[in-house]
Amino acid sequence: MALNIGSILKDRAIMMGDKVGFVHHDLKLTFEEMNNRANSFSSYLSEVGLQAGDTIAILCKNNEQAISAFFGAAKIGVLSVMVNWRLGAEELQYILTHSEAKLIVHDEAFQLVIEELKETIPAVHYLSSATVPSFDEIWQRKAVEPSYVSVGDDPILIMYTSGTTGKPKGALLSHDNLLAASIGLSHTIDWRETDRFLMVAPFFHIGGLAPLITNVHTGATMVLMEDFDPIKAWNIIEAERITTMMTVPAMLAYLLKTYSAAKADISSIRNNTCGSSVVPAPLILGFREMGIPVQQVYGITEYAGAVTFWKETQNRDKYDSMGKPVMHGTVRVVDTETRKTLPNGKIGEIIIGGPQVFVGYYKNEEAYKSAVIDGELQSGDVGYIDEGGFLYVVDRLKDVIISGGENIYAAELEQVLAQHPAVVDVAVIGALNEKWGEVPRAYVVRVPNADLTEQDVMNYSKKKLASFKAIKEVTFVDELPRNAVGKILKNRLKETAALS
Repeated sequence: MALNIGSILKDRAIMMGDKVGFVHHDLKLTFEEMNNRANSFSSYLSEVGLQAGDTIAILCKNNEQAISAFFGAAKIGVLSVMVNWRLGAEELQYILTHSEAKLIVHDEAFQLVIEELKETIPAVHYLSSATVPSFDEIWQRKAVEPSYVSVGDDPILIMYTSGTTGKPKGALLSHDNLLAASIGLSHTIDWRETDRFLMVAPFFHIGGLAPLITNVHTGATMVLMEDFDPIKAWNIIEAERITTMMTVPAMLAYLLKTYSAAKADISSIRNNTCGSSVVPAPLILGFREMGIPVQQVYGITEYAGAVTFWKETQNRDKYDSMGKPVMHGTVRVVDTETRKTLPNGKIGEIIIGGPQVFVGYYKNEEAYKSAVIDGELQSGDVGYIDEGGFLYVVDRLKDVIISGGENIYAAELEQVLAQHPAVVDVAVIGALNEKWGEVPRAYVVRVPNADLTEQDVMNYSKKKLASFKAIKEVTFVDELPRNAVGKILKNRLKETAALS
């Protein structure tokens, strides 16, 4: 039976409408109240002429406006673009134009950049707490549950990828994708109706939006946090009796660092899920000492979120792995040339299957055809599966350095160099070399006033790695180029290397 993802909010409202499902500062909304807001938003969209297949952009932090807009749009088949509010004006202009968003839902905090962009984007309608009508006016309207004209494989969400190698691509996710992701999450890790989930991962990231849908699906209560601050997070955890949350490694690091100062009561916390990049072992072990298990997730936007999970109940000691596939998902590793499935222990490209595989790139069919072959997503990540079925992600395929015919994984070198006490940040790329084809070059940010030389870095890598893998060139920089979600822009480093 094909479903509309908006129907899960309606069903939850019918099942337990008087339960508080959303907490934002002093505001508490029941599932029924949120569903009513979503229906009112659906009605508003129809009034201004939007219909199934049209797009809106949601430029909001983690708040009730974003939730109402997403579910309300989904109910009538209008696609939502969850916009990264950390982007600059030029980057926003590209996404708002490329997505052809006819309406922009936004927080007042973004009014200035919206005014700056109005003459260059196709939107004709804007909605905020200060517009006419405003959020409050729309929420007060009475509206019935709309007819679902968009279901199943129909796309309903556009998530723009981070664009580390060029312009971001708009990944199209369907109702079924989002439903399958929710089922995969809630049937793989310990997710409960009684949970109180701290929503601090931003909705513009699939790691923030997928938990939103899963919490509605399971009936858990969400406590919305618009901006991450570790001390405030600890205070909310204590005050709201938070049981679980979704984080990224940087958040975990700040939480661990500030826990002693916050002195919060953490007795309510059952676990903490973390992803977007490999979670360093000291963070997992540090939280383990506090009695809080960390669940490491390997996720991809084009897979509607989680691909695999590692959790302590699988194997307590394999926290260096990404665990095993989510329910209904498949993972295999193939030879990068022959595309044949490799035996356990052999390194190749990670190939992912299941109902979570996205349905297209907005206005880029060619890119989609190269990403999805025979229904499986070519992840672009390199890794292997061990004898126990645990996935290990080694590197991005495009970042593999081929030196003298040997494959060198930049991520492995970065992990080693990051352990040096005088290294703040590091990225490794392949620099062109006449003799070897490519050699590993490290771009290093030093600890201020540290007495660290290029030779020190090279010698350190030689002690830790095979000689053919060791760093051959070092460039010290003040900072590494990153995009709005913090990913290193290696294409810029490669451009710099080509000129040197």
